[in-house]
Parts: sequence; structure tokens; C-alpha cells
Amino acid sequence: MLQSTQLKSNPSLFVFLPLIYTVWSDAVLTPSESATLEGLIESQPWLSAEEKKFLRSKIDPSSPPSADDLMNWKEEIKKAAERTDGKSLVDIGFQLVRTHGSLSIELLNERTALSNIEATLGFISHEAAYNFKSGKRESMTHQLSTQKTFDVEAMTKILDGKNASIIHKVKTILDDPEFRFIDPGNLEVYRAKVLQWAHMLADQGFGAIAYPKEYGGQNDMASYFAIMETLSYHDLSLVIKFGVQFGLWGMSVYFLGTEKHHKKYLHDIGTLELPGCFAMTETNHGSNVKGIETTATYHHATKTITVNTPHTNARKEYIGNSALHGQKATVFAKLIVEEKDYGVCAVIVPLRDKKGKTLPGITIEDCGRKMGLNGVDNGKIEFKNVEVPLENLLDRYTQVTPDGKFASPIASDNRRFFTMLGTLVGGRIGIPRAGLSASKSGLTIAIKYGDQRKQFGPEGSAEVPILNYRMHQRRLMPLLANAYALHFALQYLTNRFLHRSEKDMQEIEALAAGLKSFSTWNTTATLQECRECCGGKGYLSENRIDALKNDTDIFTTFEGDNTVLMQLVAKSRLTEFKQEFAHMGLFGIVNYVAAQAKTSITELNPIIVRNTDEDHLLDPEFHLDAFNYRERDILTSAAKRLKRLIDDGMDSFDAFNVSQHHLIQVGFAYIERIVLEKFIEQVQSTTDKNCQTVLKKLCALFALSQIDKNKGWYLEQGYMEGVKTKAIRKLVNQLCWDVRQEAIQLVDAFAIPDSCLAAPIAIAN
Repeated sequence: MLQSTQLKSNPSLFVFLPLIYTVWSDAVLTPSESATLEGLIESQPWLSAEEKKFLRSKIDPSSPPSADDLMNWKEEIKKAAERTDGKSLVDIGFQLVRTHGSLSIELLNERTALSNIEATLGFISHEAAYNFKSGKRESMTHQLSTQKTFDVEAMTKILDGKNASIIHKVKTILDDPEFRFIDPGNLEVYRAKVLQWAHMLADQGFGAIAYPKEYGGQNDMASYFAIMETLSYHDLSLVIKFGVQFGLWGMSVYFLGTEKHHKKYLHDIGTLELPGCFAMTETNHGSNVKGIETTATYHHATKTITVNTPHTNARKEYIGNSALHGQKATVFAKLIVEEKDYGVCAVIVPLRDKKGKTLPGITIEDCGRKMGLNGVDNGKIEFKNVEVPLENLLDRYTQVTPDGKFASPIASDNRRFFTMLGTLVGGRIGIPRAGLSASKSGLTIAIKYGDQRKQFGPEGSAEVPILNYRMHQRRLMPLLANAYALHFALQYLTNRFLHRSEKDMQEIEALAAGLKSFSTWNTTATLQECRECCGGKGYLSENRIDALKNDTDIFTTFEGDNTVLMQLVAKSRLTEFKQEFAHMGLFGIVNYVAAQAKTSITELNPIIVRNTDEDHLLDPEFHLDAFNYRERDILTSAAKRLKRLIDDGMDSFDAFNVSQHHLIQVGFAYIERIVLEKFIEQVQSTTDKNCQTVLKKLCALFALSQIDKNKGWYLEQGYMEGVKTKAIRKLVNQLCWDVRQEAIQLVDAFAIPDSCLAAPIAIAN
């Protein structure tokens, strides 16, 4: 085209070159583009028939320009673009005409028509022209970057709280070369290494730390939970091995046994001299512990207990520490005294001798390779009339008298059973805290990688960090807010458990069940999103997200299946709801109804349901009101639904089954409100103003993300109108944009040692 006779005789034809090049630049000239340009050419009165024919030949889809043609055209256009301040393709076209000749009056008269065609073709004029100019194009997306708005160490102190000293000590130990990660492919080598690590931790006194001082501990349960959470930045098989040995096995002896058991076992458990197991789950019975079939039959003549597995599906299954290392186990079984079943008890049963040889009557099968946590030796245990002395019965709540009768300080079978299961509450605190640490690791890896990894960007300009993209922020920033929110909620749960009273236990158990479910579901979702946000790099084992995903996947179903646990939460809330009304009396109920009506008048006011003012949407009082309203309404409607079904003659079991989805939502609404409440309290109590400012943003992001997730419900209830939910979605996006700038500092505040993070993509180049 540049050497044609027509161009030499009429340089004004150059005005079409930027348009023709641009429509061909993606290698396809569409019918509409061709028709638009043909119309433009035919409408130009200053063109001769021969010139029109020439130009039409350049937009013939059957005869596209060659690669050399396109390259030559582009170079010519770029030279002209550098000589003009014009901001459109037409401006560049006019400069090309000046370069090769002069502008005619006829061409100047067609400027508007040419500009209109540029718009018709769908070009953003200033961007299309900019693509031909040298120099970097700075967009708003380019300008977004990491900011330092608060003291990272101050934030770490807020997160670590009173446990800062023990957390620092554990991190120092984990940073030692002895704790370098190994390839988990070889089961034998991996399990041996995990056991070795556990011994090293026991040597530091970490295993016994929660036990009384007279048995080698420090009577410090708070530090035990902090150790578990901090270890979870490292290898999660080690965390589970540690938890089974010193938590489940040791704590079952401590909480269910009495002084004679403490003296005999606790010191050796704390030093890992006596590795053991917690044998509750059976092949046929997981969550339904009350239905277990293993029997523990008392014989008064010999003062012994015979532990027996009645059939294969009553084997203890998935028992950590049992396949290789466990020497004894706390076995949960039905206590049979004088041929009467007195419900679940706990008995210490030897499995192996000190040399590791399995004892008579014990059959142990290795569960083998699992989806994750392959450093833990899970096994199946079968007991064939194994006889143990009566003193092996853990008898704090379940006893046999000297004359061979059953006895218990708790008369009620149900209450005794649930009191015994209180030993699981510690696990339901440790597991979500461990899962949260895994989430923090995944977020640190994904966010740091997103800040370094550059991709795409405006045409002709530098690539942009992927963390600057709105959708990338929308995927990760709410999850970062969740991590902070759950951190403070789990601290609250831990403190409630540590300072519990008997009357608080039902509420604490429900809270532990709900937070365990909510948190571990969040862990699974977070790590999947982190993997995807890291693309192929996230798929590489060296970057550890695969191990974090695989090792934590089981968290949603052990220490209680999450769905079952959420139903437990709902039943607890319904029980409290029923008791509240039972003790209210007539005037109390009237006042309750009046308060509900007053709330409705205030919160369902047409002005409120449509209020899109940013100050209102960011107000924590609005957030908490919305969460409270949802929790109260769902709980009330669930209670009414169950009552209606039962009043209509449905069996109560069937009524609960029919209402399961509704009950799960009761649990979610309760836990979400608790998490928000504790986050708001943390924001209000934070004295460092810079830290408080960023925590306030994270808290708002958590709250509004949850409201946005549940917007369908709020719209159905008339609590909000569409204009308000749209404004909330827009504000969530803005908060993600704001938090992105502090995201690196926020993950740095987790203070995860590089040796634990160990992901090359998370280390700055």
C-alpha cells in the first residue's frame, strides 16, 4: 500500500491507513467492519472511482494483508503518531497526510465523518491512538501498589496477644534445620520423621504443657492451643500426631480418669515415652458415638473388664497413632455390668509392648495412604475378648463399686454421656485454629505471589501485578478479612473454654461445634481459591498449597462432620429459645413481641431499607443489626416450622429431618453473628490507631461480604431493597481495592517463618 501509485498521486489517502490497519490488527475483518469502511469510502466525494477501488481492495476479507504489510503499516503509523499531539486515529491519519503531502480542503471537511466512523467501529479513540506511541501508558490499575500504613509488628502483637512468648518459641524451634520439610512420598520415612519431630517437641516440654505441674506440665492449656496453632504453619501431619498424642490420648486420661490414672500415665504421655491413641470412631459409627458397638463387660469375680469387637463393622477405624506407634489406647465402648448396658465408657487398653509387638487379642490393620496427612499412622483396631484390670476404667464419670455395681456422680445417662464427650471440645478448638493457620499460609503465598506476578496490561505498556486486578482482589481480600475475623472469634472461643463453668458448657460446646464447622469450611474454600489464584504455580508441590489443601480437607469431617455439627448448634439454639420462653411468663412474652415489633418498625423503615449512604453502609451498628435480625428471624421461623410439623402429627425425628436445611441456616446465622461481634469488639479495643483503621476496614469487608452472600435472604425478607444490595456489592469491591494496598503488610503480620512457608513464589525476587 505504501508504494502504490494512488498514494503517490493523492497522499490524502493516507488518512485511511490507521483505520485499515486497526481493523486488520486482530487478523479478522468482520462483515460489519468491512461494510462500515466501504460506506465511508463510497461517501467521500473527493475520491475518484479508481481510488475507491484501490481502498476497497485493502478491506477485502478474501485478500488480507500479509504480515510484512501489517508490520510496515504499523511502523509508518507509529512515526506519524510521535509527530502529533492528536489523541485519535483520525489525528494520526491527518499527520500521515502532512508527512507525505498536504491537507486538502475537501479532506478537512470530512474530519467529522471520519471521526464518527472511528466511533462506529467501536474504537476508544485515545486508547487506539496511544497504542502507536512509545512510552509507558500509566493507568489507574498500574498506580495501585502496596502501602505501609501500619506497624506490622504491632499488628502481630495484637494477633498473638498473651501467647506471644510461646508462639515465638515454637517458631524458633520450627526454624531449626531439623524441621526442614521432607518428601512425603515414602510412607515409612515420612511417618518416622513425623514421630521424630514429635519427640523433639516433647523434649521442649510442649507436649505436657497443659498437664498439671506434678506430672511434668505447666497447667497451661492456653499455651497448648497456641502451640497447636503455630505448629500448623509447618507440617500438618505433625500437628495431628501432636494432637492425638498429647491432646486426645493425654487429655482423655486427664479429663476422664482420676488421680491413679494421672500418676500412672500422664508423665510418660507428656514425654512421648508412652505413645497412645484415642479409639472412638467405628466403621459403622462415626458421629453417632452413642451407637458404638464395642463392648466393655465387667466381671466381678476377677475384677476385670473384657473389651470385645462384636463384628467387623464395629472395629475402631481411622485411629491416629495406631497403625505403627501406639502402645495403649483410650477405647470407648458400651459398659456392661451385670448384663445391663450402662452406655458409653472409656477404658485404657494396651495395644503393643515396648518393642512394638502387637499384644494377644489385638488385630491392627494399617489404613494405608490417604488424601493427606500421610505422616500420621491411622489404623483399624479389632479387639478379641481382650481382658484388662478394672483400674483401667477411666472412672471420673463411670465407676464400678467394690461390690460390683455401676455408679456415677452423674445420674442422668444423657448428661453423663455428653459430659464425657466434653473431651472433644478441646479438639473442636484445636482443629479450626490449625485450619486457620493453613488458611493464613495459603493467603500469604497467594497474596505475595499476586503482588509480584505481572500479566497483561494496557496495549503498548507494562504488565500489571495480578493483585491489581479487581477480580483477583474480589477473590482474595474477603478471604483475608475472614482469616482476621476468625482469628479473633477463635480466641474468644478458647478463652470461654479455658474459663468455663459447668452451666456454660452447653453453650461452649455449641459454639465450638459451630466455629469448627464455619472455620474449616472456610479453610477448604480459601485454599482452593488460593490455588486457583496462583495458576499453574499453585499446582506445583514446591509451593505447598497442594499439601495444605490435602492435609486440611479432612478437617471438615473429623472431630465431627461439619453438617452434623451445625445441626447440633441449631438444636442448642432452639433449646435456648424454648427455655427463654418457658421462663418468660406472660408479660415477658408480651415484651418480647413488642421488642420484635419495635425492631421491625426501625429496621424495616422504607428509608432504612433503601439507604445507600456510605457512612451508613460502613457503620458496624448497621452490620450487627443486620446479622442479629437474620439470626433472630431464622431461629424463630425454624422453631415455628418444627412446632407446626409436630402439632400436625409428624414424629419429632422426621420433623427435624424435613427441616435440616433450615436448621443448618440457624447454625450459620448464629456463628456469623458471633464472629462479627468479636471482630467489632477487637476493633473497638485496639489502641494502636493505625492498626485500628485497617482492622476496621477488614471488619467492614467481612460484614458486607456476608451480607452480600446472603442478599437473596435479605431481599426476600424486605430487610433491604435492590438499590441497597447493589450499593453494598459496589462497596465490597471498593473495600477490596483499599485492602489490597495493605494486604502484604496484613499477611506479614501473621509472621510465618520463611522456613515454614517454604514456597518459592512467596519469596520476593
